[in-house]
Amino acid sequence: MKGSCLCGAVTFEAAGASRDPAACHCGQCRKSSGHYWASVQVMDDDLTIQGDVRWYQSSADAKRGFCPTCGAFLFWKSDAEPDTGVSLGAVDGPTGLTLTRHIFTADKGDYYDIPGEAPQEEQDNG
Repeated sequence: MKGSCLCGAVTFEAAGASRDPAACHCGQCRKSSGHYWASVQVMDDDLTIQGDVRWYQSSADAKRGFCPTCGAFLFWKSDAEPDTGVSLGAVDGPTGLTLTRHIFTADKGDYYDIPGEAPQEEQDNG
């Protein structure tokens, strides 16, 4: 799986298997992306990132990576986990993946309904 930001200054490649394609409806993801954020988890050892990624510490235990040129929100990284969330919208070409769940649905925006049959987890982001 390969991808990039909007301007192409940041590129990435995931050599290993990805897991847990999910849509996050928390307020931070909605503010960062403009809607809910679809991502897939990739083990850090299998992820190669090229270009200048800026990391924003968005909570006490997680950060978000974005392109400083075009502003594309590309990555989400927990300080405690050995993997990184990669934006499915930034993948070049077909992903071959299907969302397996929706998370933080209790925090979703009131302007949309959650589509599809994937399970919904209502944990509250606070």
